[in-house]
Amino acid sequence: MARTIESTPKADGFRMPGEFEPHAGAWILWPQRTDNWRLGAKPAQKAFTDVATAIATFEPVTVGVNQSQYSNARSMLPDYIRVVELSNNDSWIRDCGPTFLKNDLGEVRGVDWDFNAWGGLIGGLYFPWDLDDQVARKVLEMERVDRYKAPIVLEGGSIHVDGEGTLLTTEECLLNENRNPDLSKEEIEAVLKDYLNLSKIIWLGKGIYNDETNGHVDNIACFLRPGEVLLSWTDDTHDPQYEISKDAYDRLTKAEDARGRKLVVHKIHQPNPILITKEESEGVDAIEGTLPRKEGDRMAASYVNFFFCNGGAVVPTFNDPHDKPALELLQKLLPNRKIVGVPAREILLGGGNIHCITQQQVKA
Repeated sequence: MARTIESTPKADGFRMPGEFEPHAGAWILWPQRTDNWRLGAKPAQKAFTDVATAIATFEPVTVGVNQSQYSNARSMLPDYIRVVELSNNDSWIRDCGPTFLKNDLGEVRGVDWDFNAWGGLIGGLYFPWDLDDQVARKVLEMERVDRYKAPIVLEGGSIHVDGEGTLLTTEECLLNENRNPDLSKEEIEAVLKDYLNLSKIIWLGKGIYNDETNGHVDNIACFLRPGEVLLSWTDDTHDPQYEISKDAYDRLTKAEDARGRKLVVHKIHQPNPILITKEESEGVDAIEGTLPRKEGDRMAASYVNFFFCNGGAVVPTFNDPHDKPALELLQKLLPNRKIVGVPAREILLGGGNIHCITQQQVKA
């Protein structure tokens, strides 16, 4: 059974592991919104299938689908990928799904955060989001994992941890008035420390330029392992990303983690600016309440938005000159993992990338 626990993970000795720690598997939600995904979501469904298939070579994958898409998803996905009916508004399980925790005995629990589609009625990306807000609890019940209900709005893409008490996040997102306007920075820190079992929070300023999630940290920086951070970078001082990444670099190099270590920061060059084409823009249904996709808009492309899996990492590529150096750098930095690149422009067109559409389930 899956109980709701009234205490906090910190009080009970549960922590959020680093994504690089062992997984029981990965979760994905199936894309179908025609006001977010172009051409009836068919190109996105192909891209999601490619990502799920790549991850499944390393660990079990479950794909949650709305009832209307069950047959289509089941026919597109390989038989060895589990497909379950899981009602949702859109396909960003990183942000609406549960955060899995474990303790020193190997027991697993999960955190269910409030979800408001990246801002609710103040800059949120779609309405309604009620089905997405139920995804975390449903996943935990399917897996018979006990649940903590956290008292704040938070998306999984807005946090990265080292598994040893340190968390990375951005002020642009967590301090935004459209998430938890009644809470101070200190009060938000206290909730994070209680529900993820942390002792140190490192605040970056902003995320990737033009990121519609209000600057999720998972697009600009992540832990490769305790003490080492990967940072999205550009050498172009005229690019608006340059000052953002430089500020992040300065903060990271001055910071210490929960164990008093200075961080080693590895820069990974971003792809060249990727703009939405006329054809891509016109392929999306225009619906009131949903963020439009306009020709010429710059998308928030980053190689940091990859997914760790058991023995591997699945990395977005963009048919860009920086793809090959990025994959080579990650292979050098993660020598014990197989680095797999998957074309991800179609996912980017929906507003996120490979990390945003995946959620790891911790291995007991």
